[in-house]
Amino acid sequence: MAFVSRLRRPLGLVLVPAMLAACSGGMTPPDDIVGAIRPSAEVSQRPAADMGDTGGDLADYPVEADTAMVTPAEKKRLPMIDSDEAMGIAQPVQASGVLTVPEDGVNMDAGLGVGRVEGLAEAQAGEIAEGNATQVVVDGIGSDTPQQIGQPATIPMSEAGVELGEAPDGDGYLQVPDKATTRRRQTSEGEQVAFLPRLSNPMQMPETMGGMPASEKACRQRLLKLGVTFRDVPRISRGRSCGIAWPIELSGLSGGIQIKPAAQVNCQITEAFARWVKNELVPSSRTRYLSGVSAIHQMSSYSCRTMNSQRGAAMSEHAKGNAIDVGKIVLKNGKAIAIEKKGFFAFREKGLLKSVRGDSCKYFSTVLGPGSDRYHKDHFHFDLRARKSGYRHCSL
Repeated sequence: MAFVSRLRRPLGLVLVPAMLAACSGGMTPPDDIVGAIRPSAEVSQRPAADMGDTGGDLADYPVEADTAMVTPAEKKRLPMIDSDEAMGIAQPVQASGVLTVPEDGVNMDAGLGVGRVEGLAEAQAGEIAEGNATQVVVDGIGSDTPQQIGQPATIPMSEAGVELGEAPDGDGYLQVPDKATTRRRQTSEGEQVAFLPRLSNPMQMPETMGGMPASEKACRQRLLKLGVTFRDVPRISRGRSCGIAWPIELSGLSGGIQIKPAAQVNCQITEAFARWVKNELVPSSRTRYLSGVSAIHQMSSYSCRTMNSQRGAAMSEHAKGNAIDVGKIVLKNGKAIAIEKKGFFAFREKGLLKSVRGDSCKYFSTVLGPGSDRYHKDHFHFDLRARKSGYRHCSL
């Protein structure tokens, strides 16, 4: 064992160089490559005696041009990004550092190939200069003698002008009036300012615009079917206690019956009164007198007062146009029947008045007449007073 350990170091020193020599055998270039590497021109040889001492300055021994070795070809250089060479510009434009503006300015429209556009102010100035303005042109503003220059031009008539019924002058052209003509027209026709004109028929105006409610319109339709003669009158308003929102003037009933004088009441009491006359009064008069009704004389319709005109009393239904008083009935044969207490032998008159008075409770909520109190001794009082309990006060 001691002998082997002694031989290990000498063997290692021998084997390591051998291994390195074996591995480096492939690193020697082939002969063909070595032969290819040669100078392109032969370097002239000088005698060693001519070179002198090699320890001298090499600058004293210049190398001739024909003895220089050719350097290998340079690699092709790539242009820089965004450079003139990369963009294809042969000769880059050098900025002079001074920007020159043309005298007439920079015309961007011409540069973009856009034609000239005429502005509104320029067009109006041209029209005024040529006298073709669509509006009146006045000269001498601010002086004591202003005057109009030229005449307003004609403009094509629009569809709105045709709808308004304006008559065009010439071939479908509308003449623009000047201020003097407009002022004279307003003076002659009457100028309406700051309000909407009320329609002749309030039933045509929508309720959202302050028109008649649907219930009032329906009531008037029923009056027409009953043959009632009436007309709408302006609103009556005298404070919170008196007035009629949608009053009508009652002048006649079905069958040619006249109301004397015409009564101003609301539509609801008119409908109830017309039904009572048609269904009760006219049939009773024909049964007892073989004659129809010619006229009814009313004593009170709308009246802003208290009940029975007594101070401190509640407001009457007459103050709302919700009541009507009948004082006399005239038949077509000329017989006049006054509403009053009759004598013992006035059988037909008493029978007629009692009949129509009793039947009237089907149409009205309050019925008063002769015998009710001293305030109703000479007329019938009919109204549509609304009571919470639905009670009807019929004094027979």
